[in-house]
Amino acid sequence: MEWLLAPFEVSFVTRALWGGLLVSCLCAPAGTWVVVRGMAFLSEAMAHGMLPGVAVAALIGGNLLVGAAISAVAMAFGVSMLTRSRRLSADIGIGLLFVAMLAGGVVIVSRAQSFAVDLTGFLFGDVLAIRDRDLVVLAVAVAVGCAIAVLGHRGFVALSFDPRTAHTLGLRPRLAQAGMLGLITLAIVASFHVAGTLLVFGLLIAPPAAAVLWVHRIPVVMVVAAVLGATATAVGLLVSWYAGTAAGATIALVAVGLFFGSAAVSALRGRLRARRGAVASAAVASAVAISGCGAQPVPPEPAPHGYVAGAEESAEPMPRLVIADPDTGAVRVLDLVSEQITELPAVAGVRSIAGDDRYAYLGTGDGVRIVDAGSWIVDHGDHEHYYRSTAREVGARAEGDPAGPVYADAALAAMPVDGATVLFDRAALDAGAVAELRDPVPGLAVPYEGHLVVARPDGRVEVLAEDGAVVASPEAPCREPRGSALTRRGVVFGCADGAAVISAANGAFTGRAVAYPHPVPPAERAVEFRHRRGATTLTARAGSRGVWLLDIRAGAWTLVETGPVLAAGTAGEGAPLLTVAADGILRAYDPAHGGETARTEVLARADPANPDHPPVVSVDTNRAYVNDPAGRRIVEIDYADLRVARTFPVPVTPALMVETGA
Repeated sequence: MEWLLAPFEVSFVTRALWGGLLVSCLCAPAGTWVVVRGMAFLSEAMAHGMLPGVAVAALIGGNLLVGAAISAVAMAFGVSMLTRSRRLSADIGIGLLFVAMLAGGVVIVSRAQSFAVDLTGFLFGDVLAIRDRDLVVLAVAVAVGCAIAVLGHRGFVALSFDPRTAHTLGLRPRLAQAGMLGLITLAIVASFHVAGTLLVFGLLIAPPAAAVLWVHRIPVVMVVAAVLGATATAVGLLVSWYAGTAAGATIALVAVGLFFGSAAVSALRGRLRARRGAVASAAVASAVAISGCGAQPVPPEPAPHGYVAGAEESAEPMPRLVIADPDTGAVRVLDLVSEQITELPAVAGVRSIAGDDRYAYLGTGDGVRIVDAGSWIVDHGDHEHYYRSTAREVGARAEGDPAGPVYADAALAAMPVDGATVLFDRAALDAGAVAELRDPVPGLAVPYEGHLVVARPDGRVEVLAEDGAVVASPEAPCREPRGSALTRRGVVFGCADGAAVISAANGAFTGRAVAYPHPVPPAERAVEFRHRRGATTLTARAGSRGVWLLDIRAGAWTLVETGPVLAAGTAGEGAPLLTVAADGILRAYDPAHGGETARTEVLARADPANPDHPPVVSVDTNRAYVNDPAGRRIVEIDYADLRVARTFPVPVTPALMVETGA
């Protein structure tokens, strides 16, 4: 074992080992978020962006760490500014800064006659030159990095899996984004002594990438990544000592080698498991055949949380669009992932449509037909399950048209009809039958937190239990209630003087009024809200004047004076307001100042505005969808820059449309 310990008896190798261990502990949390969020290009650009600062510091004889920090902070600030542009993708801004910083560093180096330090030291690292004060700096950086990782964990998680969920949960997404960028910058700047500006990316990415092949919980990934980084440091120093290779580059190469080794072993493990599973299944089948009825039954595997019989769970949302043609009664379901179109039985006389994330309710004037789109989400608050099944017709109700959006929970679906709300048994719908729970409830009713929140025609707001008993009367009167919405922060009702918001916390229901900023005539009231599922920013047309934006979190209305529009929508806080006007143009407005930022044509100009069936702007987490009846197509929009992502030709006139499973 002497050969294993001998190199570390030398003081500079011991310091290098401690430096590598500290860098591993610092890069593990930062690199984990880089891997989870897919920010590898940004991290590489920031690592290379340190070159100008390091080069300038070397020329003037200053501290290389300070120069690297200044350059990296400038790079991070530039990335933050450019990625706010709605017209440019984040990759374009990062790529331009990457080239500019790298080119600037090369220009500075090319103009220098001599260097006070070896150029390869800051390009490829000089871990063997680490001094005691460098270890102190690294230790402080590790402490600061761990503090940022712990304090920002909840915000980083929400930001990684749904950038708008952070805002919904009150976690200040911009601050979380800045904190994550600061953590990555800190790791890169503090680590370049070990592997240099060109190879530090390997230490940041390789250990976490190898860790995610074996574990899935983010804190565990960070711990395993730190262990793998420490292993790469020790092995790399040993190889460098005996092979006479560059220490920093060898450490980075070993780290990358650990990743490829982990990937190979993980793939082999998957194949072995699949083979064992096939053998085990065959053995069980043989045992059952031999033992016959006397065998003990094999217990079935537990169903996934929220599972419905006949459904298939998927790893991500599987949104679908239900479209209907008022002229022919044709009904189709468009799968937005597979692009397949399913034909359902025609609904003669269909004139309206509403949805509750799984079911579509088609009004005919003489009743309502309910169809199952076969795609839905089961929301458990901190996580979601995504399911899909075959689209089908469920049944019909003999009277009443949906007079607004339908909201549902696991127990019931609430459909507004002529000043009252019809309550459908959700379990019966899932089983393929239409059944009402009790008589219609007078007023607008929305299921929320296991209760029913009702805005009565006389202005009272009440919370009902399952049996209809009043359990709370929040102090948020709502005169002339029209329009409702369900958000993560509560139920919203449109009122004569603004909105009433009913929230629940620790089993108690509270209400607050959000008044209009000025007197609003009846023609400009917000009476039909549209919003992305779970978002806290709602849109509603303001007559011929423009569009209202209601921020539930801030408790404020904003009037964007766009002029008359046919439809409007938004993805939530920070996202643009989208509108479609009679000229067929989809426009994006900045909600902060109301100015137009982009536009694109989505509707056929030959199609006059149809007041009976205006177009729909349906917005989900990733895309917006606009129906074009005259063009017989659905247009998919990337609402970040209003780029037309896809166009779906459909065999019917899609005058009516609702989205499910998103």
